[in-house]
Amino acid sequence: MTSLQHAQPSSADTRIHVPAWAWALSLLALFALYLVAQDNGAVLAQFGDTAHEFFHDARHSLGMPCH
Repeated sequence: MTSLQHAQPSSADTRIHVPAWAWALSLLALFALYLVAQDNGAVLAQFGDTAHEFFHDARHSLGMPCH
């Protein structure tokens, strides 16, 4: 008869360390997604028409309605 002497650690005991730069990059990516998906000139108006048109075209390329 065989018995298990050492129990395998459960997945609940395992922790994953996420570096601070990864959190910062995630926040930056979410802000960029906001600019592309939701902004209709409220944030980008200060940068002129060029930035607005760039993000407007990006919305169309991602298939998001913007009109």
